Amino acid sequence: MGGQLAIKALVSGILIALASEVARRSPGWGGLIAALPLTSLIALAWLWRDTHDPARAADFMAGTALYVLAALPAFALIATALRRGAGITLSVALGAVAAIAGTYAMIWAGRRLGWPV
Repeated sequence: MGGQLAIKALVSGILIALASEVARRSPGWGGLIAALPLTSLIALAWLWRDTHDPARAADFMAGTALYVLAALPAFALIATALRRGAGITLSVALGAVAAIAGTYAMIWAGRRLGWPV
């Protein structure tokens, strides 16, 4: 179990490092790498390896899609705040508040609509 967790952490860390290194040279390409569903697909692969449960895997992917939608306004807010001169700390704090609000809104709506949230 500990070895599997270490491998999962290493692979995830490499993806984050790759995105940040590419973003230093080209923010657009770094953003593309960060936005790719690589993390979700890797998590799906680990989940499938551990469970072989199609229903759980489907709910995981549906939940991922729903939470991505909930988080999108946070990214836009951070970009807007930075472009308007807000510091990084304030911009990220505003984005975090927006992400938390979006997450709670998705949970609220999802539970009422029977979505896997």
